[in-house]
Amino acid sequence: MGSVGVPVVVGLDNGGTANNATVLTLDGRFLVDGLVEIPSEVRAGPDAAVAALARAFDNVLALTGVPRELVRAVGLDTPGPASAAGVISSRGSTNFVHPDWRGFDVRGALAGRLGLPVVYHNDGNAAALYAHHVHFGADALRRSSVAAIVGTGLGGGVIENGRVVTGAAGMAGEFGHVHIPLTGLLGAGQPVPTCACGFSGDAESVASLTAIERNLLPYWLGRHPGHPLAGETPARAAKLVRGYGERGDALARELFAQQAMALGRLFTIAANFTDPHAYFVGGGVVEAAPEFRDWFLATVREHTVLRDEQAEVATFALVPERDMAGARGVAIAAAEALRAVPAPRSLVGG
Repeated sequence: MGSVGVPVVVGLDNGGTANNATVLTLDGRFLVDGLVEIPSEVRAGPDAAVAALARAFDNVLALTGVPRELVRAVGLDTPGPASAAGVISSRGSTNFVHPDWRGFDVRGALAGRLGLPVVYHNDGNAAALYAHHVHFGADALRRSSVAAIVGTGLGGGVIENGRVVTGAAGMAGEFGHVHIPLTGLLGAGQPVPTCACGFSGDAESVASLTAIERNLLPYWLGRHPGHPLAGETPARAAKLVRGYGERGDALARELFAQQAMALGRLFTIAANFTDPHAYFVGGGVVEAAPEFRDWFLATVREHTVLRDEQAEVATFALVPERDMAGARGVAIAAAEALRAVPAPRSLVGG
């Protein structure tokens, strides 16, 4: 598996329970075909977690047989919220509950630990970047895309000319908290859905696992009290409902149609902001049975309103290889950072 003599970058995807690692040669070959995971230790605090990231780095190099001196840079992604520079929010987050995480510079800490440049993105941006490069290949640096990643929440990313749009504070592409029109989306008597962030009627309040548990299932099970999921706890029912959807269950299809409609309305907003070449959907739906997966993506497309000129050039696709997308995305970002031409020095102030 090694590539002696060829410079590489390492991609590290940090999650709540595991770190996944990959290796990308600077001539564009991934040396890892599947997941290479070790425990992430994030609940033990930053010191333990950074040490675990360093172990993941060493482990994937040992697995691929790549000498450490061939590594030119490292890509790192974590869940948000975090700044564009890789500083965890001062309020912490679901994954980073240990008090020492608040305001912690995880990118800087890993760079210091490894003695290598580290390029940082949040996990939604990393998956979006990977989807973009896989889909467009050699044309990636001349194309744009948006991606919505449906998980516990709703993440995503905006890619322009093959690079992540991070925004001034690193909050670009936070599609979950964009408000969407609800007229025609909600059923008769369905309450306006609420989001954990405090918003009402944002995209995440409909299109996320949390939304299924908190907002969608209570309404639909109230209309169908004899449904088998009515006997489950809300959390378990939320995890089981996709299986019912795959089997064509009417209640589940109504619920997922609302999610797909919400994503379509979100993409309609994106079309008027960035007018991208491609719209990607990622998350658990990617792992679903093919018929359900295709139906869901087609429903998203049906509810995305594009002008004729946009529809002629736009494509809709799924984020590939969901579990590996984060590590591969930040590896691509690290490789692109190495290739980037240095910006000219400013002449302001002499």
